[in-house]
Amino acid sequence: MHLKSDDITRLEIEYVTGEVPPPFSHVFKLKMSFGKNFVNTQFDIQYTGRENLSPEEITDEGFTMADDYSYKGEIPKLWEQIIKKLYSASKWSNQKALGDKGGIKILAKDIHGKITRDIPLNQDEWYLTCQDFIQAIYEISKKEAPLCIRFKSIRPTQEIKIELLFKFSVRKVEAMVNDQVQTLDWEKGRELASLIFIPDYDYGSAMEEEPKQIGEFLDCGDGLWHNFEKGIFNLDQEYDAKGKVLMAFKELAD
Repeated sequence: MHLKSDDITRLEIEYVTGEVPPPFSHVFKLKMSFGKNFVNTQFDIQYTGRENLSPEEITDEGFTMADDYSYKGEIPKLWEQIIKKLYSASKWSNQKALGDKGGIKILAKDIHGKITRDIPLNQDEWYLTCQDFIQAIYEISKKEAPLCIRFKSIRPTQEIKIELLFKFSVRKVEAMVNDQVQTLDWEKGRELASLIFIPDYDYGSAMEEEPKQIGEFLDCGDGLWHNFEKGIFNLDQEYDAKGKVLMAFKELAD
């Protein structure tokens, strides 16, 4: 029997990539304590199996030589209910050890001192929530700035510019549409952010300067502008992710 989510005082989440090769393979641990006006948090991530790789093999994949990271500190209390709600909605495997494919396992402790250890069946949901929580840690620790995604559409009779600032620590999206502030629902904004990273981007044709020519352009958050027509490609020809991204931005502009 699993614990009542409202009674949980401590949660430990451990993730292992499993069969994923270096330099991508890693493990992370999240320890959260509840009951105060914040979520007391400890986070550690370590990249594994890199000892036989050259520095070039690591950096060519977009990593650095110092990707391991640790954090101890306070995360806004709103995250307590996000995590507890997910725990309450989860179904469990009743297994204690992860297999070769890796994944997430969880330890929970409640106000009565009871402890459970198990592996959730909804692995993807836990992984995505952990990634958002880790992004909140990076924001608060100033390791990374909040994710900023920019879109620009230039036509002879109209120009549209949209800027979305994602604040994972407080789960808010600040939307600026042609210099007008709009509110964007977090879940809707998060869905758009996830959609943006589905297509393939040709960084060889990306531009550092903000575009001024006719067309539609997207900056995914790294300061480089990609042309929808020439620099963004669907990986799955049966799923038009690029078209859905373009449509989402045009709907924001309406």
